Amino acid sequence: MEQTFMKEKGIFRLVLTMSLPMVLSMMVNSLYNIIDSYFVAKISGDAMTALSLVYPLQNVINAVTIGFGVGINAVIAYYLGAQENEKADRAATQGMFLNALHGLVLMIVCMAAVPGFLGLFTSDTQIVHMGVRYSRIVFAFAVVISLDLSFEKIFQAVGRMTVSMVSMLCGCIANIILDPVLIFGLGPFPAMGIEGAAIATGLGQVLTLVLYLGYYFFRPISVKLRLRYWRPDRTITGRLYSVGVSASLTLSLPSLMISCLNVILSGFSQAYVLVLGVYYKLQTFLYLTANGIVQGIRPLIGYNYGAGMYDRVKKICRISLYLIMGIMAAGTVLCFLYPAPLMGLFAEDPDTVQAGAAALRIICMGFVASSVSVTVCGALEGLGQGRPSLVISSCRYLLVMVPAAYVLSRGFGAAGVWHGFWVSEFLTAAVSAVLLRRAFRFQA
Repeated sequence: MEQTFMKEKGIFRLVLTMSLPMVLSMMVNSLYNIIDSYFVAKISGDAMTALSLVYPLQNVINAVTIGFGVGINAVIAYYLGAQENEKADRAATQGMFLNALHGLVLMIVCMAAVPGFLGLFTSDTQIVHMGVRYSRIVFAFAVVISLDLSFEKIFQAVGRMTVSMVSMLCGCIANIILDPVLIFGLGPFPAMGIEGAAIATGLGQVLTLVLYLGYYFFRPISVKLRLRYWRPDRTITGRLYSVGVSASLTLSLPSLMISCLNVILSGFSQAYVLVLGVYYKLQTFLYLTANGIVQGIRPLIGYNYGAGMYDRVKKICRISLYLIMGIMAAGTVLCFLYPAPLMGLFAEDPDTVQAGAAALRIICMGFVASSVSVTVCGALEGLGQGRPSLVISSCRYLLVMVPAAYVLSRGFGAAGVWHGFWVSEFLTAAVSAVLLRRAFRFQA
């Protein structure tokens, strides 16, 4: 399959063609996360709290494997744009091997660390026990996750967004169907509780991998996985890690931020920890949808940059920013007008719902501003500039967010933490604009 359409097709239509399949799959994936949490919340409030506390470790696995997948995507797209197809094959093969290794290491480390990690945030033995039961099953599928995400980025790099969409959709739909079946025991299946939610997640991921393998072998793409290329090449591996490490750290930062905020919030009430966990379930629907556009433009930016078509790179970034701003504006309206019904999906206690509704109305003030940093991070990764992307995310999740939340919480209580979100988004947007301008100083 030729990728020349990436530098020939009209930009607006091209961005939509590449992004919409990923937006759809991200929305369904977000819907799965929400439905998964909805069913777990029906088990008990403790089960939902356990899921919220386990989330940072889950996010670390996703962050490392997705982040390195971003590196695979950027390097393949660049080599394809530069017409160096053999190097693209090498990048795909070595990237797949290294990411599987990452998954294996993360599986072992997270399984060993989870009991102590949960003990940092709660002394409730029931919550710790439920978190361990859930997480150890989920972590067992870490290698499958790493292979899923590697295939996803390879298919995206060659413009086969529909393959990624279908594979992800099928896995998510399988999860949605299996959740109530395995959690509550429908038909011939026994009620497995929180373990059922974990198994449903893992089986959905296995199905996604099976579909990717089927597409790869029966509907071949231009990039090939070849055994003779599996040994790491210094130049290619260096390119993979230069983007992959920064992207992984960027994606890991939310986990660190949530852990820090949990410490601050637990000083006021354990209920606020639940509110933060519910918010992060809700915001995935919004930010994963925006991330669908980012995933669509990364290969476009990398390909056109590799081909020396710099004006197209700038136009792709501009159009993507407008689209993501539209998504964030819609999310702002929903969270401001209907915060209580949204929180009520995952919490039944009236006081928790009320506290969560107040939090949503404050946090959503920063949604539109966040579209700048989300777009710029994706653009920089597409250009192969992982370090400035990491700087932006560090400001957004750690360097600005955590100090702002701490300082504001001293004067406004738990509400100060929620105000820290929009303060961080506005300041980070300003940093992002400066870094993108510097990045665009290449010669046309």
